[in-house]
Formats: sequence, structure tokens, C-alpha cells
Amino acid sequence: MSFALYIVGFLVFIGGVAWALTIAGVPQLYVIIGVVILVGIGIFTGVGKTRTKDVSGT
Repeated sequence: MSFALYIVGFLVFIGGVAWALTIAGVPQLYVIIGVVILVGIGIFTGVGKTRTKDVSGT
């Protein structure tokens, strides 16, 4: 799976979570903080899952 595809899927997920929190009446500051945290987690996991293994001859 490519990194871009992984990030697009994660952004859709984050958008849904942010929308649900907004509808539930969570203050906007907390929604923004949660989104920033989830974006960081998405980048870390995306890099980890899509990184190619280093194959060296030595």
C-alpha cells in the first residue's frame, strides 16, 4: 500500500471523527487538539507500514 493512499484514508477517518465530535458538542479547541494528535499518529503509522525494508548484502 502506498503512503499517499494510507494518508488519504486516515484523513477521511480523522474528518469523520472531527465531525462526530463537533456534532456531539465537544469544544472546538479539543477537536483541534485531537485532530493534530491523530494526524501525527497517522504519519508515524503510515511511514512504518509503507516503508520498504532495507536489504543490504552485508
